[in-house]
Amino acid sequence: MLRFDDLQLFVRAADLGSLSAAARVMDLSPAVASAALKRIEHQLGTRLLARSTRSLRLTAEGEGFLTYARAALNSLDEGRRLLASGQDHVSGMLQLSAPSDFGRNQLLPWLDDFQREYPQLSVRLLLGDRIADLYRQPVDIALRYGEPEDSSLVALPIAPDNVRVLCAAPGYLARHGEPRQLEQLAQHNCLLYMLADRVHDHWRFLDGKREVSLTVSGDRVSDDADVVRRWAVAGVGIAYKSWLDVSTDVVAGRLHLILPELRGERTPLNLLCAHRAQLSKPVNLLREMLVSRCATLTAQLSERFAVK
Repeated sequence: MLRFDDLQLFVRAADLGSLSAAARVMDLSPAVASAALKRIEHQLGTRLLARSTRSLRLTAEGEGFLTYARAALNSLDEGRRLLASGQDHVSGMLQLSAPSDFGRNQLLPWLDDFQREYPQLSVRLLLGDRIADLYRQPVDIALRYGEPEDSSLVALPIAPDNVRVLCAAPGYLARHGEPRQLEQLAQHNCLLYMLADRVHDHWRFLDGKREVSLTVSGDRVSDDADVVRRWAVAGVGIAYKSWLDVSTDVVAGRLHLILPELRGERTPLNLLCAHRAQLSKPVNLLREMLVSRCATLTAQLSERFAVK
């Protein structure tokens, strides 16, 4: 296959009438330039330039090939310009996967704002709590809580300081009382989440530097995190949820934080992709927006309840 730089050298030499002048323009040594010309002539099976110690001219074959060499170089330059303009232009299809609760209650309105800012961008959104197979599913990126189990994936932090919080509706607490100690959760209906056929009923916290935990129970279990949040808002029990998922409900008064002095488990939100080549301009712009908006939400928790 002909090399791009060999073609450039041949065209420059033909234009300048000198192989050494072409080498100087391209910052090549005479030996490298001579080897490049020999290489292209060998690949084509013909001489392109007739050379002497004092002059250089195109052969008949060289004159015929020069037109095609120029056209090839111009076509490649046009392709590079097209790629460059595409990288600056935010358009096309952005395909992403997100957790059900975060996706419905935070991400959806944020994506509306994002598309208003970039109206030529289309979005394909897949919601679900199971880990997206980025090598098989039709998505470019995935938003997921927790550290990725697959070390081959590229993971970029979105909300590294996100934590779980205990919360319940004011109506539930009015009927059943508010737990003042962790052990009192055993007397309450705890709303449980299930992932990969495992029920997450062992809730862990930090009390200062000491880890404390409790196994809880309740009459409702779901593999959809948004269902657990809806049950909590409906006042049927206590939930242990990501702050990003329930922050809007807490601020609006639909949910009340319980035992805020206990720090819940870290639940970092990451952006995952299979290859760094998928970090296109739309993806990077979306990531910047998500980092900014999630930082605002996690700051609300710190300011409101002095979580450190």
